[in-house]
Amino acid sequence: MTVGTPIGSPMPRSDLKRLLSGRGRYTDDIKLPRMLHVTYLRSPYAHATIDAIQTGEAATSPGVEAVFTGADLAKICTPWVGDAAHRPNLKSAPQYPMAVERVTWQGEPVVAIVAETRAQAEDAAELVEIDWTPLTPLTDPEAALADGAEIMHESLGTNLVDEQVIRSGDPEDAFAQADHVVENQFRFNRQTGVTLEPRTVIANFEPQTEQLDVFQSHQSPFQMQDVYAVHLPVPEQNIRVICPDVGGAFGVKLHVYGDEVATVAISVLMGRAVKFCADRLESFVSDTHARDHIVNARMALKDDGTILAFEVDDLSAVGPYSHYRRFSNVEGLQTIVSAGACYQFQNYYGRTRIAFQNKTMVGMYRGVGLPLACAVGEQMIDHAAAALNRDPVDFRKQNYIADEMYPHTSASGVNFERLSLLACLDKLTEMMDYEGLRAKQARLRDKGTYLGIGISTFIEQTAYGAMYYGPTDARVSVQEGCTVRLEPSGKIKVLTSATEQGQGTTFAIGQIVAETLGVTTDDLRVLHGDSSTSPYGGGSWASRGLAMAGEAALDAASALRQNILEIASVMGDVPAEDLLLKDGMVQARSGNFSLSLADIGNEGHFRQDRLPPEFQPQLNVTKSNVPPRNQTPYSVANGVMGTLLKLDPDTGMIELLEHWVVDDCGRAVNPLLVDEQLRGGIVQGFGAALYEQCHYDDEGQMLNATMADYLVPMASEMPDIHVGHVETPTALGKLGAKGVGEAGTIGAVGAVWCAVNDALRPLGTQANQQPFSPLVILDALARPRS
Repeated sequence: MTVGTPIGSPMPRSDLKRLLSGRGRYTDDIKLPRMLHVTYLRSPYAHATIDAIQTGEAATSPGVEAVFTGADLAKICTPWVGDAAHRPNLKSAPQYPMAVERVTWQGEPVVAIVAETRAQAEDAAELVEIDWTPLTPLTDPEAALADGAEIMHESLGTNLVDEQVIRSGDPEDAFAQADHVVENQFRFNRQTGVTLEPRTVIANFEPQTEQLDVFQSHQSPFQMQDVYAVHLPVPEQNIRVICPDVGGAFGVKLHVYGDEVATVAISVLMGRAVKFCADRLESFVSDTHARDHIVNARMALKDDGTILAFEVDDLSAVGPYSHYRRFSNVEGLQTIVSAGACYQFQNYYGRTRIAFQNKTMVGMYRGVGLPLACAVGEQMIDHAAAALNRDPVDFRKQNYIADEMYPHTSASGVNFERLSLLACLDKLTEMMDYEGLRAKQARLRDKGTYLGIGISTFIEQTAYGAMYYGPTDARVSVQEGCTVRLEPSGKIKVLTSATEQGQGTTFAIGQIVAETLGVTTDDLRVLHGDSSTSPYGGGSWASRGLAMAGEAALDAASALRQNILEIASVMGDVPAEDLLLKDGMVQARSGNFSLSLADIGNEGHFRQDRLPPEFQPQLNVTKSNVPPRNQTPYSVANGVMGTLLKLDPDTGMIELLEHWVVDDCGRAVNPLLVDEQLRGGIVQGFGAALYEQCHYDDEGQMLNATMADYLVPMASEMPDIHVGHVETPTALGKLGAKGVGEAGTIGAVGAVWCAVNDALRPLGTQANQQPFSPLVILDALARPRS
């Protein structure tokens, strides 16, 4: 393909029309062709130069319509950079949809083959010949930051993606004055999201109208609409992105992926509908990964149990680039910001260092660093309690932020409006019969059975607002919107910017509207995920569904309610303040006057001639919600979890026996949805702590990139999960909801860490890396006993 536009420059629309006309796609007599399928030939190397690509034989293979290289697509799609304006230390290099000249991880897309069927495209991919020169991969973050290490991106001059330091008080002096110092290292191995539905995108560019429609398994349709407008030669008003019900996302589907952008670019180039669906094998090396941290922590203590200081030093690796618009330094930042944040101490030092490496990129995944922070903080609390011969529950109660201290800012800078730590812990210990379990544990240890009891206090930062993403200049919308309309039939239509990935968010939004308007949920329909019809918003991520989109729905429904009462007032000559809206009817507080919503809908839409000349019926209301800009950039929910497990010291096997959680997400709009969000998140936390790991060798090759080899939690291995609630509504919104989507994962990881090491403690050892496979446990037991 020859187009006279330099790599990295957007193609002028006139060139695009000329190109499409040459392909016979920009004419007045277009017949509707079949949708095409694209598959990607991915790099088998973690690091290599691309010396030559021969695609001739593949291009003439049966059913093949086109073959594209990274250089081809670079002529129509500009590169992106995953940096942030407010963090000048965060570095990344320009990234193209497909590799150009060099590959930087195993699985990076190199060649796109477009054919009538996926099978034909995959057959043709076998015919592509590529000459490679393998390069030395960076696979270890410590080695990547060592003096003399080869530099991943020469233009940056360093392999350090970012380094951030938090310091408050005088931690050095506090450690010098301490009666006791406990310290430990924690290793969190790399994992991935394993969504039920793989990443999928269908793009259809219509040359005659220059309309681009994209159906995408994604969490944020407006984000992707903006991405395509910025990087492709299609004006934003001609782009429609539809994200229907998505089969699981967990943050994995929040990112900008090269193969997805490439698919859309190919549709624009060809003027055809093109589909890409990642299969399970390529998902393992192309979906964003998470974790991959080594954390060293120290805590300074007085004899009476007072925490004098805390220190957290985090090292992680994020792949060859920082993720565009969502940044790959967030996990490290969350780890040092949130570890131990719900405890009282004034002296703190936190550092995170983040390195480039030749592995799949690391980005947002459920909890985004908070599970690590929880595990590190709660493990250090347990180690401190053990060093002082204190019960871990009593030690927590002594050092929690006290109820009278709110609002409170932690030593690491987390702003708390109000937490319910003691109330949650008291309810949890009652639910699990903590004292009874400790007695049972002691009895069984005498018989050679080792139970572990883990207590994990967690915080969940939710509903990130303008004060967080605005300064990044990352073009991430933090508002959420809702349109509520009364139809002529008296039924209600709701359009929300929130998206649905199985959380039940849209149902709960419908509940809010139904309750406000005095109807049932059967009387309304909630539509979502369409950038052409939904109000502008960020979508669903960071537990913001009800905390923000719910607020917008409440505002819109409340305004529509008032408008309905005003129309009824005019129709019945009854003061609006004397009217009620209930059970689908407007009724007078006294007297026999009543109108159905259908009556009002018919009058407002079709019989305005019967209304006063100056009266304007407003039966369609749109409201947007942005969190207060003079407050913390997020809300903070909290809770406490407890885990009971059995550890076999002979085999290293761990059996989960029972789990408890008490969560405070503010107002629980739908308690059943809250319960199941918690249970689902807890199971993912169990997976992280016990099963899931992306195994890589020294050459940057993932060794277990199949569902046969990558372990995920199974239903038969899960314990009963008991859920309790404390409600502390936030004053930051009328609804009072904070968020709950990530709480389960955050707390469960820490609870399992604490329970495993509680079981190991009488055996004189501790395990310090997840997942806690039998080998990890046996290695811990083989170490010299303390």
